Amino acid sequence: MLNKTFDPAQTEQRLYELWESRKAFSANPQSGKKPFTIMIPPPNVTGTLHMGHALTMTLQDTLIRWKRMQGYDTLWQPGTDHAGIATQMVVERTLPEGSKSRQAMGRDAFVERVWQWKEESGGGITRQLRRLGASLDWPRERFTMDEGLSRAVREVFVSLFREGLIYRDRRLVNWDPVFRSAISDLEVESKDVAGSLWYIRYPVEGQPGTTLTVATTRPETMLGDTAVAVHPEDERYTALIGQSVRLPLTGRLIPIVADTYSDPEKGTGAVKITPAHDFNDFEVGRRHNLPMLGVLDENARITLEDIEGDLTAVDGLADPAFVRTLAGLSREDARKAIVSQLEETGWLEKIEPHRHQVPHAERGGAVIEPRLTTQWYCDAGKLAGPAMEAVTSGRTSFVPKQWENTFFAWMRDIQPWCISRQLWWGHRIPAWYGPDDHVFVAHDEADAQAQAAAHYGTTEPLRRDEDVLDTWFSSGLWPFSTLGWPDRTPELERYYPTDVLVTGFDIIFFWVARMMMMGQHFMGDVPFRHIFIHGLVRDEHGQKMSKSKGNGIDPLELIEEYGADAMRFTICALTGIGRDVKLGRKRVEDYRGFMTKLWNAARFCEMNGVKPQPDFDPQTVRSALGRWILAEANTAITDATKALETYRFDEYAQSCYRFVWNRFCDWFLEFAKPVFTSDNAADAAEIRAVAAHVLGIILKLLQPVVPFVTDTLWHAFDFGAEGSLIDAPWPQPVTVTDAAEASAECDQMIRLISEIRTVRSEMNIPPSRLVPVLLKDSSSQTLERVQRWQDSLCRMARIETIGPLTGDVPQGAAQAVVDETTAILPLAGLIDLKAERERLEKELAKAQDEVSKTEKKLGNENFVSRAKPEVVQEMRDRLESQSGECLRLKAALARIG
Repeated sequence: MLNKTFDPAQTEQRLYELWESRKAFSANPQSGKKPFTIMIPPPNVTGTLHMGHALTMTLQDTLIRWKRMQGYDTLWQPGTDHAGIATQMVVERTLPEGSKSRQAMGRDAFVERVWQWKEESGGGITRQLRRLGASLDWPRERFTMDEGLSRAVREVFVSLFREGLIYRDRRLVNWDPVFRSAISDLEVESKDVAGSLWYIRYPVEGQPGTTLTVATTRPETMLGDTAVAVHPEDERYTALIGQSVRLPLTGRLIPIVADTYSDPEKGTGAVKITPAHDFNDFEVGRRHNLPMLGVLDENARITLEDIEGDLTAVDGLADPAFVRTLAGLSREDARKAIVSQLEETGWLEKIEPHRHQVPHAERGGAVIEPRLTTQWYCDAGKLAGPAMEAVTSGRTSFVPKQWENTFFAWMRDIQPWCISRQLWWGHRIPAWYGPDDHVFVAHDEADAQAQAAAHYGTTEPLRRDEDVLDTWFSSGLWPFSTLGWPDRTPELERYYPTDVLVTGFDIIFFWVARMMMMGQHFMGDVPFRHIFIHGLVRDEHGQKMSKSKGNGIDPLELIEEYGADAMRFTICALTGIGRDVKLGRKRVEDYRGFMTKLWNAARFCEMNGVKPQPDFDPQTVRSALGRWILAEANTAITDATKALETYRFDEYAQSCYRFVWNRFCDWFLEFAKPVFTSDNAADAAEIRAVAAHVLGIILKLLQPVVPFVTDTLWHAFDFGAEGSLIDAPWPQPVTVTDAAEASAECDQMIRLISEIRTVRSEMNIPPSRLVPVLLKDSSSQTLERVQRWQDSLCRMARIETIGPLTGDVPQGAAQAVVDETTAILPLAGLIDLKAERERLEKELAKAQDEVSKTEKKLGNENFVSRAKPEVVQEMRDRLESQSGECLRLKAALARIG
C-alpha cells in the first residue's frame, strides 16, 4: 500500500544508487542500437551545484532519459574541468596559515598539492549532480587533465604549431595583477564605478602658450603616452594634426594623429593614446606605428624600464626626478601623486565626477590591467572559416535559430586567441627553449632534445616554457578527446559527432565556437548536430541572480525541501525557446503540488483496485469514458514527443501537466468514481484496466523529467521491478475504436459541467446549495447523453435535477450556452440577483479603470523607452490579464440579463 505522501529523502538516493549499481546509465557500443550522444559541459572541479548547472543538467537528463526509452544507445559523457585559475586560487587558500606560500613551495610541490586536493575534495560537483538525478555514464567520467586528455592537448598544440596556427606574439591581454597572469574575457566582469575625469593640458611644441587638453580616467598611464589622437573631421584640431605635444612630467615629444577612434562628442574630443595599456589605444598604435611603452609591471606597479631613456627635463613641465619617485608605486598611489604634481605645476585644467565601466577579475576581484606581454596565440581567424561554413550549410543548427547571428558576429570579428596563462595548474605548454631562446615545440622533452640537437649540431641545455594553456583550449577538444582521440577508438567512431549540445548563450564564443573550430579541424566533422541555447536562470522578478543582491537560490536546498522531481519539473516547465527562466521558491512549491496530485491519483487508483492487466487490449474498450481517456492519452503522447523533438521543454512539461491534472485526475477519475463502486462488474473491470493502462502511460511520459516519483509508482503498481522504468519503452499512440465519437460525447459533458460551475462561481452560489438545470433547444443526441451521464452531472456540477425546458424561461435565471444547448439555472430565491448584478458592475468598472491606466502607461513612448524591458513585459502581461477579467465580468453580466 502506498504511503500517504511521497518522501523524497527516503527514496531518491536509494533509487539513484540502484540505477547506478545496475549500470542503467551506461552506453553499450555493442548493442547494435542507433547511438545518441550528449557531452556534458564539464563543470569546474572546484564547483558546487548552482541554478545554472541545475537548468542545463536537467534539460540534458530529460533528453537522454527520453532517448534511452526510445531505444537508442545513449551516451551522456560526464567529466570535470581542471579550471586553472579557479582551482589554483582555491588550493592557495587551503594552505595552512603561516605555511609556505606557493612560490616558496615551488612548482612541483604545489602542483602535487593541487592533485591531492582534487582527489580529496574535487568530486563534490559530481556527487551533487547525482542528487539532481542526472543519469550520466559515470564509469566513463573524464577530467581535462587526466593522461588521455593531456595527450590529446599535446597532440593538438604540436600539430597546430607545425601548421603555423599557433605562434608567439607581443600583444595586449587582460592581466590579473594578483595572479600575475593573462585571463580570458569570460573571466572579466565590468563594474560601474564612480570615478573622475581629469582634464590635462599638453603643450603644443613650437607654439608657446598653445595647449591641447585631453580628458582621461587614467592619469597614471600618461607616462606611457605615445600620441594624442583627434578626429580627422574635428575642425577644432585640423591645424594641429601632424604637430607634436610635450608630455607633462616626462617631457617626451609625441605626435598629434588623426584617427576616427577619437569621438568629438566625448570629453574634449582629444584623447591620449597609451598603446601598451588600453585595447583601443593598442589598435590606434598599430595603425599609426606608434611605440608601445609599458609603464605598469606584472603587479600593476609603476615601472620606468621602457621610458627611462625618454625622460627629459623641461622647466615647469617635466621633472625626471619626480617621475623616478613613482617607480614601484601601485596604480592608485601613482595616480594620486601624478594628479597632485599636475595640479601643482598647472597642467591640470579641471576634475569632473565620472561614472564608468572598470574591468574586474571575476575570481578574486582585482582590477584588470590591459598589459602588453609576449604570449602564445592561436590563429582563430583561420580556424573560424570551416566552423562558420558548418552552420551556414546546416550541418550544425542553433535552436533558437537567431543565435546563429550571434555566432557569426563573433566569429567574423574573431581576434587571435591568447592561449597561454602564467599559472602553475594546467596543461604545461609543450615548448622548450635553447640557449639563444630558439623554441622547440614537441610532444615531450626527448623529442625537444632531438630537435635541438639537429638544430645546434650538439646537445644543449633546454628550459621548458613556464606557462600553462588556457582552460578553454583543453575543453575545446572535449567532444573527441573524451572518446579516446588521437587514437581512432570504437567509441570515437560510434559517438562522434554528438547529437545535441545544451548550454547557455554566455559561452557560445568561449566554448561552443572553440569546439566547432577544433572538431572541424581535427575530426573533419562538426562536434554536434544541434546546439540548444537556453536562457539564464533569474529570480521570480526577472532579476539576474547574484550574491550581492542576495536573490540567489541554492538548488540543493530546493531538493532538500521539495525533492529533485519538483525542481526538475519546474525547470522544464519554465524553459521556453528564447527566454530566460524566472524561478522562485514559490514556483517549485507549486509544482511540488503536481507531484502530490500524481501521487494522490495513484493512491486513489490503488484503493479502487486498479492493477495492470497484461492482456489488456485498448481496441476492445466499449465505454465512452474509457475510449475518451485513451484518445486523450494518444494526444498527450504525440504532444510530448513533438515537444521534446523540438526542444520545447516547456511544452513537454505542460502537455504532461494538462493531461495528468486536467484530463486524468479532474475528469476521468471523477467520472470513474461511480463506475468503480457500481454493481456492473464488467464496466468496473474495464475502467480499472483502462485506468491502469493510462497510469502506465503517464509514468512513462513523466519519467524523463520526474524519474523518482514515477519509478516508485511504477514498481508499486507492479508494472516492473524497482528501478526498471528507466528502461521502459517510450509510449506510442494506440488505436481507439470510434475515438471521435467518444471524445465528442465526453467533451460535451465536460463543457456542460464547466459552464454550470462557472455560473455558480460567478453568481456566488454556495457549494451546499443544489440548483435545478433546464435545457433549452437541446438536440435528441444531447438529451440522450445527459440522461446517460445524469449521475455524474448532478454530482460534479452540484445539480438537483437536469432535464429539458417545458415552458417559458423562468424569471431570475442565469443562462449558459453549450454547443446548441442553453443551460438555464433558475436562481430566484437562491441569491439576490440585483445585488449580484451591482457587484459585478462594480468589479467591471474597477477592472476597466485598471486597463485604462495600464494602456496609458504603455502608450507613453517615453516611459516604455526608459523602463527596464522586464518591467514593460510585466505590464503587458498585466494588461492581458486585466482585459481577460473584463471579458469574464461582461460575460457574467450577460448571463443574468
